[in-house]
Amino acid sequence: MKKDFLKGMLHGVPIALGYLSVSFGFGIMAVKAGIPIFDAVLISLTNLTSAGQAAAVGIIASGGGVIEMILTQLTINIRYSLMSLSLSQKLHERFTLPKKLLASYGITDEIFAVAVSRPGKLTPAYMYGLIIVPTIGWTLGTFLGAFAGELMPAFIADAMGILLYGMFIAIIIPPARKEKKVLFVLGIAAALACVFRYLLPFITGGFAIMISAILAAAIGALLFPIEEREDVQCP
Repeated sequence: MKKDFLKGMLHGVPIALGYLSVSFGFGIMAVKAGIPIFDAVLISLTNLTSAGQAAAVGIIASGGGVIEMILTQLTINIRYSLMSLSLSQKLHERFTLPKKLLASYGITDEIFAVAVSRPGKLTPAYMYGLIIVPTIGWTLGTFLGAFAGELMPAFIADAMGILLYGMFIAIIIPPARKEKKVLFVLGIAAALACVFRYLLPFITGGFAIMISAILAAAIGALLFPIEEREDVQCP
């Protein structure tokens, strides 16, 4: 168990280093929106979702309601449920229900990618090690960014605030370059976001994100349905 835990921690180090820089930008964004340092750190510690947290800051800053927050987070983060379902097929028999619930806390895009690519079954010790180091990196980066955001001149804080958006761009550019369909759907989502921003400003940011994401995904599904493979056999 100790060996698996240490191996998970080792595999989590590169993720933690990436999270440290990205969450630094979130920390700056949070304090600029009027969120205290402690609250910003608590948000990162309990959520571990860059896109969800960025959207949440906008909703909080604009005085959005609880329903708006719930629906926005559901739209943005529902992919984690699918990741968890996929990852559940690789879990070791040592995983009891409480251990599964504990591990589900740390299923992020990067942690899922590392875990699913690992050969063999995933033990609880390995998953806990893989989760804890990135969690520390994400939380520590938020604290450092929030603390620095209160000390930095405004123009530097504004410049550093683009770190989070830079990560989002880095995520979408590779698949968009590879698949024109993805680029088309991204264009639809961006266009819808602009419509809400400039033509329908009375619709709050959270609902605008939710509607844009759902409509763009629905249009993409209708125009570019995934063809079923006949050679796939069910176990």
